[in-house]
Parts: sequence; structure tokens; C-alpha cells
Amino acid sequence: MNRATARLLLVLAPLALAACSSTDGYPSLAPRAGERIAGSAKPVPGAEQAEAPPLPPPSADLVARLGGLVSAAQEADRRFQARQAEAASMVARADGSATASDQWASAQIALGKLETSRSAAVAALAELDGLYADARVSAPVEVSPAAEAIAEARARVSDLVARENAVIAGLSARLAS
Repeated sequence: MNRATARLLLVLAPLALAACSSTDGYPSLAPRAGERIAGSAKPVPGAEQAEAPPLPPPSADLVARLGGLVSAAQEADRRFQARQAEAASMVARADGSATASDQWASAQIALGKLETSRSAAVAALAELDGLYADARVSAPVEVSPAAEAIAEARARVSDLVARENAVIAGLSARLAS
């Protein structure tokens, strides 16, 4: 093949390939008639669907574990309440004092001790959250009695933690101003 023929093929090849392309757009991605499901099955007359068996009650181990977590949170709340008055008085003394003054630092330390005393309640709440998530994953369609028991314990602990958070937020706001 000589050079002139090679050049001619080189020029004509893109034109020939362009003729193969379509300008109608792309084909539809909608389901075609043969892809549609059109079932005609009907239930057998007189056949009733069996009810699902009831979910089992929470195990004794779970009930004991929930009781322990709630007790730990309540004990943490008692420690929190015991330290709350001291922290409130330290924050009141630091009211109006300069940041980094001795009174302000003492109030910060008392606030830190108050936050530390609620940590067991927060840990119990985190564990209850994990237990609840596991219980819902194991029975995703309906709430199991175990999940209900966990949710009840979680609500009790969550109320304690929310109250403690509100106290800490209030004292922190007073100390910041």
C-alpha cells in the first residue's frame, strides 16, 4: 500500500465510523413489556395464614443486666446531686470574677467534678442504646418484649442524664457570663 492510499484511508476512516452513530438518542431504560411481572396467583380458598408465634419475653439475664444499669445510673445521679450544691455555690461565688481568677478556677474544678459524677449514668445510657439497637436488629418487624424492657430502662436513665445535662449547662452558662 502506498502513502497516498494510506492517507486516504486515514481521512475516510473517521467519516465511515461517524456514519455508524445514531442521532436518535439513547434507548429507554424503562421496563419492557416482557420484563413486567403480572402474576395471576390467588390464595387457596379456606386456607388461613398462620399467625407468627409471639416473641419471647426478656430473659432473666437481660432483666438483671437492665436493673444493674439503671441502678448504676441512679447511683451516679445520687453522687451528682451530692456535688450539685457545692458546684452551684462555687459558681455563685465566681459570678462576676475575672476569668482565670482563683474563684473562677475553683468553680471550674467543681463543675468538672460534677460532670465526672454523671459519667457512670452516661456510660449506662450508652450501653442501653447498644442493647436496644441489638434488640431491634434481631426483631426488626415488631418491637419485641426485650426491646420494650430495654426502652423502658433507657427512658428512665435518659431522663436522669437529661436533667443532669440541664444543670451542667445552666451552671456553665452562669460561669461563662
